[in-house]
Amino acid sequence: MTQLGFSLNVSRCSGCMACVVACMDQNDLPENGPGFRYVAKIETGIYPSAEISFASISCFNCGNAPCVIVCPTGAIKRRSQDGIVQVNPDLCIGCRSCLTACPFGAPGFLEGKKMSKCNSCIERVDHGLEPACVRICPTRALGFGPVDELIAENTE
Repeated sequence: MTQLGFSLNVSRCSGCMACVVACMDQNDLPENGPGFRYVAKIETGIYPSAEISFASISCFNCGNAPCVIVCPTGAIKRRSQDGIVQVNPDLCIGCRSCLTACPFGAPGFLEGKKMSKCNSCIERVDHGLEPACVRICPTRALGFGPVDELIAENTE
């Protein structure tokens, strides 16, 4: 299996939120509901050397995903071909065990009932396209692909 994942070059992220909007559009998410991607603002230093940076964050498709482990119905599974963690809403009972287990707060509950989260735009990926957030990123801060390749690119 080739594990797919996201990469982020924090030095390139401008905090423009285009990735968030693209994700909401791709997944038909409500404007004021839970999103699958968010941009965190990171403030460091003190005046006059204060700095602000941004980090675009979504589901990390963890190798040993706690959400998969704790799901009592098996609604959350890892795809065998690429490791992307998916949710079957027909099996989800809305118990929120996944939300409690996830250290990144990735699970969301649309209309307060069933769990939903970033699925790396598998409908795009399965057709050889980039996830919507990566495609739209104007600074190319976001990347997507085999995790081994992403790590190699960021250590060179």
